[in-house]
Amino acid sequence: MTADLSQIVKAYDVRGVVPDQWDEALAELFGAAFVQVTRADAIVVGHDMRPSSPGLSGAFARGAAARGADVTLIGLCSTDQLYFASGHLDLPGAMFTASHNPARYNGIKMCRAGAAPVGRDSGLADIRALVETWRDSGAPAPVATPGEITETDTLAAYAQHLRSLVDLSAVRPLKVVVDAGNGMGGHTVPTVFEGLPLTLVPMYFELDGTFPNHEANPLDPANIVDLRQRVRAEGADLGLAFDGDADRCFVVDERGEPVPPSAITALVAARELAKHPGGTVIHNLITSQSVPEVVRENGGTPVRTRVGHSFIKAEMARTGAIFGGEHSAHYYFRDFWNADTGMLAALHVLAALGGQEGTLSALVAEYDRYAASGEINSTVADQAASTAAVRGAFASRAGVTTDELDGLTVSGDDWWFNLRPSNTEPLLRLNVEARDEATMAKVRDEVLSLVRA
Repeated sequence: MTADLSQIVKAYDVRGVVPDQWDEALAELFGAAFVQVTRADAIVVGHDMRPSSPGLSGAFARGAAARGADVTLIGLCSTDQLYFASGHLDLPGAMFTASHNPARYNGIKMCRAGAAPVGRDSGLADIRALVETWRDSGAPAPVATPGEITETDTLAAYAQHLRSLVDLSAVRPLKVVVDAGNGMGGHTVPTVFEGLPLTLVPMYFELDGTFPNHEANPLDPANIVDLRQRVRAEGADLGLAFDGDADRCFVVDERGEPVPPSAITALVAARELAKHPGGTVIHNLITSQSVPEVVRENGGTPVRTRVGHSFIKAEMARTGAIFGGEHSAHYYFRDFWNADTGMLAALHVLAALGGQEGTLSALVAEYDRYAASGEINSTVADQAASTAAVRGAFASRAGVTTDELDGLTVSGDDWWFNLRPSNTEPLLRLNVEARDEATMAKVRDEVLSLVRA
């Protein structure tokens, strides 16, 4: 096939439709290019439950071995389990998954040893260039001594590491409903939760990359309807929903109400600061204002970044931060090689809830302080012109400040909003937060009227 790599090599990963946009022959070239760019003599490779994942990951391994690298296959795993393996084994790694995308998609998330990210500016562009060259001129000849391909299982070690970071031995018994969405949470949760004082109610734990029950994207409210109903029906203490590759975790309380990821970020930040007093916590610029407030209240230093995991991870490495969180339910830990792991965040929530007698809704109330719009997308013909119109309408008002760290952020006394262009679509993304619902709605509606004029 003649693949258009500009369509499948994204800012942080490879992702596209199989076999229309890429296939095993291309995966083999990616394996060879990954080894050449990272100069690795050994790598680790894992995959999710999608029907195309075993074949693609095997082809990648063959390409890597042909360039002389030994390959450790860890088989079925979550993305954060692959990051664990990369950190634990100190090897570059590749995870075959398309996260929450539909079944026909697949992709590769790559990292250097210690789970350091590989993105457009940290090797992915070089990998793409090599693959394009070899696609057109033919793959390079195998080296004289190819690498060996072996298999190992890291699930138990992954679970043990997570549980060493959060002590759940003394928590009160909790009933927790977990919706794995037929994704990799169905593989990891039973091992991580084994022996803990938890009554587990599993939903959709059968590994099925065709996602027969709902999309494995818990940020879409339609995909947590079943979980919310089951939590109420079971009288459970909380519910957890994982995305397809189980690196993100979404939480609902005992009433079946969604808990904003910003509130989870603030809760976990407070717990991490109790372990590491005075530490730095990273948050992106569209997380709730409650996050930097809670960080300061607990003696920490908040650092604000652009949206996107590469920016979070870069700032964590630069500042030595102990924790980072995003509005998208990605949670990053220094104790996890600065990588994101929804499972570790879930354990923190369970420990916090089980360490006291109150409900989860009462526990998170102190971390959920503002009214938020959620992300609202608008299709626009000219992103720059629409943004300029909004800037012009607000910038000269008394007490209003603006910045352009990522899109346009405008802040008043008791409200703020961020307007960001999509990198891939003619969209502007709006997030608004205010002290109360009425103020939020007023600001939201004014901005949208300007954007959509």
